[in-house]
Amino acid sequence: MPVSQETLDEIALSAAEYGLIIDRLDREPNPVELGMFGALWSEHCGYKHSRPLLRLLPSRSSRVLSQSGAENAGAVDIGDGLAVVFKVESHNHPSAVEPLQGAATGVGGIVRDILAMGARPLALLNSLRFGPLDSAPGSDHNRHLFRGVVEGISWYGNCIGVPDVAGEIYFDESYSGNPLVNAMCVGLVSADKLASAAAGGVGSVLLLVGADTGRDGIHGASGLASRTFEEGQEQELRPTVQVGNPFLEKILIESCLEALDTGGVSGIQDLGAAGLTSAAIESAYRGGRGIILDLAQVHRREPGMTGYEVMLSESQERMLLVTPPEQVERVRQVFQKWDISCREIGQVIREPQAHILDGDQSLAQLPIKPLTEAPRYRLQGKPAPEQLARQRLSLAEVALPPAGPAAALLTLLAAPNIASKQSVYRRYDHQVQTNTVVGPGSDAAVLRIKGTGKAIALSIDGNGRYCYLDPYRGGQIAVAEVCRNLSCSGAEPLALTDCLNFGNPERPEIYYQLEWCVRGIARACRALGVPVVSGNVSLYNESQGQAILPTPILGGLGLLEDAARHTRAAWTEEGLAVFLLGQGDWRTRAADLAGSEYLQAVQGKVAGRPAIDLSLEGRVQELGRRAIREGIVASAHDCSDGGLAVALAESASAGDIGFQGGPALARLPRRWDAALFGERQSRIVVSLLPEQRPRLERLAADLEVPLLELGTTGGSRFRLGRYADLPLAEVADAWTESLARRLAG
Repeated sequence: MPVSQETLDEIALSAAEYGLIIDRLDREPNPVELGMFGALWSEHCGYKHSRPLLRLLPSRSSRVLSQSGAENAGAVDIGDGLAVVFKVESHNHPSAVEPLQGAATGVGGIVRDILAMGARPLALLNSLRFGPLDSAPGSDHNRHLFRGVVEGISWYGNCIGVPDVAGEIYFDESYSGNPLVNAMCVGLVSADKLASAAAGGVGSVLLLVGADTGRDGIHGASGLASRTFEEGQEQELRPTVQVGNPFLEKILIESCLEALDTGGVSGIQDLGAAGLTSAAIESAYRGGRGIILDLAQVHRREPGMTGYEVMLSESQERMLLVTPPEQVERVRQVFQKWDISCREIGQVIREPQAHILDGDQSLAQLPIKPLTEAPRYRLQGKPAPEQLARQRLSLAEVALPPAGPAAALLTLLAAPNIASKQSVYRRYDHQVQTNTVVGPGSDAAVLRIKGTGKAIALSIDGNGRYCYLDPYRGGQIAVAEVCRNLSCSGAEPLALTDCLNFGNPERPEIYYQLEWCVRGIARACRALGVPVVSGNVSLYNESQGQAILPTPILGGLGLLEDAARHTRAAWTEEGLAVFLLGQGDWRTRAADLAGSEYLQAVQGKVAGRPAIDLSLEGRVQELGRRAIREGIVASAHDCSDGGLAVALAESASAGDIGFQGGPALARLPRRWDAALFGERQSRIVVSLLPEQRPRLERLAADLEVPLLELGTTGGSRFRLGRYADLPLAEVADAWTESLARRLAG
């Protein structure tokens, strides 16, 4: 083989794939060409193991304006001539290496995806996973990762002036050494001004704008460096950390939006993974054209950079613009005004070929199509031998904790996965741009759409334990919960974006998890009528040979036609009646405890098989939305992690108003743990004025949704019949302060 296996390993190509490249080119690629293939055929860019599965997801609706996978993000029509653009992406591996810059550049990258659609970034969300923060082995490193990631998100987001409005954080041993950092951005644009990444017009000029190009994030280069053509020099190329500059990103946002407003930009693409290679080649492919690039025109941060380094650099804060020749000067003046570098680096040609030059030296000549069509692998997944064993759970095998329900409640409220993340999100600016109506801490964020009476709701969610136990049902639950969060704000769920975080798909048990999670997501999306319009796949998330929990993260977009008709999770006043939508009796089952936080935090088990009734789920959400829209309920809160008792305690703590359980809570079944802490799906806790009870009952009867009256808001204590009677201050302290205390050691 002309190229060593070591070199192929560095650029993540197999020997068979190298042979396929030779077949497609009818020759051997040179080092720069091979580096380009390695980047574009990588899992991150080429989706080799996931693309066949992603086709299972519904991606269209009457509101969807974009074609999934064809643009940088999904676009959804919200009426009034406006579109919301949104996407979630991972920056897991960079964050494991350098958490602050890894998380920061993850935020910067997803913001530029939204900018590449012509939209002004409106909001940020994030979904984070870490190993345990307590005294377990590796916890010091986990705390280092946690602090670095939070600092990176707050630093970058606060500097660019985009509010961070919602998110979630979970902890599990499987994420030790391999944190998950999933960033979501949402933007707003006139529907008729959506931008395209396609390089269409022959003769159009390619403009590289933004930061100078350095050696940031170049991987797989050392084995190819000695074969570069530049002055015959042998250099060892070492991967360097991506470094963000949020102040440059801020003016890059403004200058790109102004340039788009001139009408002189026909295409725009951000430089993310694989840098200039991905941006230029994918833009040409989408337009059915070819390109000529002259790397000598690329403004560089470091001397002596090779063509390989320039093509594969992942330096941040850069965009590629496609501009008709007669518009170049007009567009250039915009960037001069903002003091942003703007260089002509190439042009669009008719033939679908990529010609890469460095002055008068040719570095690569490749057809576009083979570069963009990575091989696709449809593997045969197989559940791990212990898969069925861990699904077996009998309530008879789970002893009731001797300390009783009150102690169990306080334990759960203090558990890192349930405890309030206030100590984290108070570091984020969530009011900048003055659109935020409901910020972090509720089920979903709500943002007003200025100039209209509307608002959008945003949420992000996922539960790796459910998918670990049953990937198909876990995938369904992930969709149901993110939609339920939107519904609890009063919003109609419109569309989703997904980030699929899994281990090595070449292992049959991991591919099984991936395939059946996707199938579950697809099933729930169709049942609830929400398409997946954008997303990202992050595979090979493993540390010391151990895969993370299968973790599909779903970001949701919802619409409120009347921004004033929204709700929060917190109690709003004393004397309200509290009801549970979706449950009418106390029948308990083992599935209620499956994968629950109670089972892990109190019992030390991860077992069972979660269940969901998607028909009931749809009706419960519809009831919640209609009750909010008609002004029947004052608050609504998703009943999920920690079960009913935790949901009640969260609403009480958030509103600083106590709770008095009624007759329904006076006598629970013998398995009070399943009743109070089971995580049965399709349930929402609502509060309402007592006189509104008949209206809620009639609406529930019409929709065939069971109801259970739980009690009344008020006082300074939190009472669950004879099962718990605690000062609200103690309940609130366990929930609000535990994570901060744990971080302090």
